[in-house]
Amino acid sequence: ENPNKPELVLKPSSPLVSLQYNPKDSHVLVGGCYNGQIVYWDSRKGELPVEMSTVEFSHRDPVYGAIWLQSKTGTECFSASTDGQVLWWDIRKLSKPTETLVLDITRQELLENALGAVSLEFEPTMPTKFMVGTEQGIVIACNRKAKTPPEKITSTYSSHHGPVYALARNPFYPKIFLTVGDWAARIWSEEIKDSAIMWTKYHLSYLTDGCWSTVRPAVFFTTRSDGTLDVWDFLFKQSDPSLSLKICDEPLSSLRLHDSGCVVACGSELGTVTLLEISSGLCTLQRNEKNLVNAMFERETKREKILEARHREMQLKERARSEGQGMEVEAKPVESPQEVLERSRREFFKVIQAELQRRARAE
Repeated sequence: ENPNKPELVLKPSSPLVSLQYNPKDSHVLVGGCYNGQIVYWDSRKGELPVEMSTVEFSHRDPVYGAIWLQSKTGTECFSASTDGQVLWWDIRKLSKPTETLVLDITRQELLENALGAVSLEFEPTMPTKFMVGTEQGIVIACNRKAKTPPEKITSTYSSHHGPVYALARNPFYPKIFLTVGDWAARIWSEEIKDSAIMWTKYHLSYLTDGCWSTVRPAVFFTTRSDGTLDVWDFLFKQSDPSLSLKICDEPLSSLRLHDSGCVVACGSELGTVTLLEISSGLCTLQRNEKNLVNAMFERETKREKILEARHREMQLKERARSEGQGMEVEAKPVESPQEVLERSRREFFKVIQAELQRRARAE
């Protein structure tokens, strides 16, 4: 086979920013375009799209996530875009979406308040749940089957300082999920909203994508804007990657792992795809590994729960203290830096004097 010659070239009307094979029919693909349209192809029918969504009912921004749903017909999918909407489609009739959700976390359903989606996650074993990573660094967890649109947004996680470029549930423990954004990757538990349970160090370069290993529960992969692929094994060590490989000089922008867990493909900004075979040590399940990883995730979740409860307790005490002091207590005048220095000096010498007197009495 010739690695420099594609088997089939798909020709969309607008640049593609997302693409996924139909899990029920490998000839059918759905794609999200830069102009906001949803497109689908059947590879048996050639390079041109079979159908496209109409512009007036499509997204208004690039479609960074398009994923097939588990359905009897195998024709349903949904999409998310930086225009702040999630739309559901049936490819048999792409003229209009079947359902719409506005990503407004104030739950007012206002498009001007909506957060722009840059990543989308759907786990077939949880058919009504999905997650959206936003430009603002917030992950939104949703439930499609809630009665009203505001109730569909079930919870939010403030995860990164910038866009959440990758979002993936752990294939072994679906309540654990990975987010990639800014200079780090973070591991979250669905139960903890305020903080990640584990995270990588901050890198000097931006992280661009990430995914879990399909065979080892504590192994995940991340790509960086300096052209490096990192392989992390959190059961082995958490301070540094188990393997760092400089793939190219330009930024790596995407990452996909084969279902066998032994081959990874990295895409660069210049359009180069690099296929890598992973060493057996990183793609062979170790003895008792699942139990050890489960214990690790549970331990870290428990630790964060204790810290969260302690933090809440301190906040309540602080609020009670400030309310207890009442309004009659006048605010202390703000001290100048010079006054603070003088006061500190007096207190310091007072402590020294008391210590000298204590020693004198002891003698």
